[in-house]
Amino acid sequence: MSDFDRLRVPGTIDEISREESARRSRRTVRIVLPAYNEEANMPRLLESVRDAMEESFARYQVIVVDDGSRDRTAGVVESFAREMPLQLIRHPVNQGLGATLRDGLLAALKNAAERDIIVTMDADDTHTPGLILRMVRMINEGYDVVIASRYQVGSRVYGVTLTRRIMSGAASLLMRTVFPTRGVRDFTCGYRAYRVSVLRAAVSRYGVDFVNQEGFQCMVDVLLKLRLIENIVFGEVPLLLRYDRKEGESKMNVWRTARQTLSLLARRRFER
Repeated sequence: MSDFDRLRVPGTIDEISREESARRSRRTVRIVLPAYNEEANMPRLLESVRDAMEESFARYQVIVVDDGSRDRTAGVVESFAREMPLQLIRHPVNQGLGATLRDGLLAALKNAAERDIIVTMDADDTHTPGLILRMVRMINEGYDVVIASRYQVGSRVYGVTLTRRIMSGAASLLMRTVFPTRGVRDFTCGYRAYRVSVLRAAVSRYGVDFVNQEGFQCMVDVLLKLRLIENIVFGEVPLLLRYDRKEGESKMNVWRTARQTLSLLARRRFER
């Protein structure tokens, strides 16, 4: 071996090629944000997503589906598109959370590689983006669906009324009783991470009807359909829910959502 070979340091053409190949094979985290009139909340959320992902050097894409907002939600998103990987999809009129979530998931799946991970979260800045990396690690460890849960040890909830907490807890108990699913305690939280192959299997099985509920009950329905697909491993991480940071009124009519969810559970209970 020559003196030159003994002194060689990392950075050769072969090593650079291997590093470039590894970089290209890294999975992309595709973050879907269904949004309706979130002009006030969107800037903080997008800044937090950008900081969380770029500080970890993760490859990512944000997909915002603007569901016919009457404010400047779309304009805010477009301003951020100049500084982060971001796609904006616009509904000309409000279609509801179900259609918005469906279009976001289909857009994410369109360009996703098999190793990618799709994350859904609320666009009102109540979900902390720093948790994404923990959810991604669980997917790496072998889970297929990871839910940010209000019912795991270590979770904290701020700014939610006592009445709504009681109703959410009762709903969780009911769903766990009627549809026991290993690894799932929180059926309604929209902050989730999915392995791409799992969502593709669901779309292959159900088509666009994979997400066909109009309102907030669509989050429950997604899990009820996924649990029928064999060998899916569900898991949860503790959620830090910052409802105290949300600006503007809630889009959810709690009592209507409760009625619609109960109706959905009754229908799904007898389906195969």
